[in-house]
Amino acid sequence: MRNTLYEKQIGRMTAPLKLAQPPDEESSKRRQILDGARRVFMDLGFDGASMGEIAKAAGVSKGTLYVYFSDKNALFEAIVEEVGSIHTASTLDLDPNEDLVATLDRFGMAYMTMLCQPQGGSAIRTVMAIAERKPEIGRRYYGFIVSGWISKLASYLKAQAADGKVAIEDYELAATQFMLSCQATLFLPFVFQAHPAPPPERIAAVVQSAIRMFCATYQIMPD
Repeated sequence: MRNTLYEKQIGRMTAPLKLAQPPDEESSKRRQILDGARRVFMDLGFDGASMGEIAKAAGVSKGTLYVYFSDKNALFEAIVEEVGSIHTASTLDLDPNEDLVATLDRFGMAYMTMLCQPQGGSAIRTVMAIAERKPEIGRRYYGFIVSGWISKLASYLKAQAADGKVAIEDYELAATQFMLSCQATLFLPFVFQAHPAPPPERIAAVVQSAIRMFCATYQIMPD
């Protein structure tokens, strides 16, 4: 089988072979392939990666690789989905009754710790590099990670506004403003490799600054 975008149907035709394997073995093999693909994508980039290199890194034959994934696009999309499932904001519980400052601090620290993981920069750079010519991959990454965090904070802010604690008209805008403020001096130097991943104390200092600016703009102080 050749590595071309026009032979996806071949991958679909071979997919039923996976049913012959026990579920645990199938899951283990898929994990082995994804781990190998991740290493190749990080080392060679999306364009430099080939199904042959991925199979070698994963320790499987090319035939086995094609049973699970029809091409490297499907492999990369699976990795993006996996990253999203691990970094999703759904595991972060924001209690509407919790203090605004405490919630923003907890949210900001969790968000920036996720965003600036030492190994996360390579994945983000790879997505950014191919999103222009493969926008569906960029949309998938944004949908799995970024929009989930925005929606989580926007819902909390909406509840705070209903309680008379903040004056906000556009909850998504306010949530995004806070998140971008948390990124200041941290994310761009990290993702462009100008600086290593920021330490927790630096993240905390920037998050506190973002909280002060947010509260100065939106918080309603009691009489």
